[in-house]
Amino acid sequence: MDDLVRFLRDRNMADNHTYAEVAHRFGSDALLDSHLPMLDLIDMLARQYEAMDPADARHAGLAYALNMLAQSYAEHPDYRQEWRP
Repeated sequence: MDDLVRFLRDRNMADNHTYAEVAHRFGSDALLDSHLPMLDLIDMLARQYEAMDPADARHAGLAYALNMLAQSYAEHPDYRQEWRP
C-alpha cells in the first residue's frame, strides 16, 4: 500500500505542476475551479493514511478510497494491476 500512496502523491504533484503550467501560459481562467481543490483533498487523504495507525477502524476504508482514486491513473505506465480495488 505504501507504493500506491507514493504513486498517488506523485501523480498528484505532477497534475499540480501541469495545472500551474496551464495557468502560467493561459491564465487562471483556463482552469476548472474544481480540479485544484480536489488534488489538494486527495493529497490530504494520502497524508492522513500515512499518519494513521493501522489499528484505526477507518484505515481499511481509507485504503479502499485511495485505491479507487488511483483508478483514474490506471493508464499510467507505473500503475499496477494489483492496486485495483
